[in-house]
Amino acid sequence: MTLDWWLTYLVTTIILSLSPGSGAINTMSTGISHGYRGTVASIAGLQVGLSVHICLVGIGLGTLISQSLLAFELLKWLGAAYLIWLGIQQWRAAGSLDLQTLAASIPRRKLFKRSVLVNLTNPKSIVFLAALFPQFILPNQPQALQYLVLGVTSVVVDVIVMIGYATLATHIAGWLRSARQMKILNRVFGSLFILVGALLLTARKA
Repeated sequence: MTLDWWLTYLVTTIILSLSPGSGAINTMSTGISHGYRGTVASIAGLQVGLSVHICLVGIGLGTLISQSLLAFELLKWLGAAYLIWLGIQQWRAAGSLDLQTLAASIPRRKLFKRSVLVNLTNPKSIVFLAALFPQFILPNQPQALQYLVLGVTSVVVDVIVMIGYATLATHIAGWLRSARQMKILNRVFGSLFILVGALLLTARKA
């Protein structure tokens, strides 16, 4: 893989990571409700889910899933149902402003597991990777190393972008002055989760 080829992929993955999706919504929601500590667990969980997708694409299962209508539909419905469930939970969340109390009330391992599932149940992610990776793999060079480079690049970029979203979220939390404002914000993010879940149901295989 040449430097120019890698830089092209880098720009592509930055643009895609910046695009608001379930991962960004999950990160901002966690940052507002649980502070930086909760967000660290959330971002780590997202990267585990992303890494699993990258590994699946690397060994060929990603292509199989992207071509299988049944597998795509199952993942789509599971992912949509999970996001809608998260949205309902967020909508019903209390309007507490004590981030330390909130962070203690939900173990970080639970935030981690939730984030893993957010990425794992997103079929568009694995379909996208299965379609994108081959475009940057040079057949006359070792493929395993190229997949590793692309995978590490994707994870590092996503971590940086999610840290940016988390920083924005904690600043927003600092502006909240009442439990009512926090409750409204919880409902906004709950609605966004439900909206993303509903949009996921409209997804079709390319």
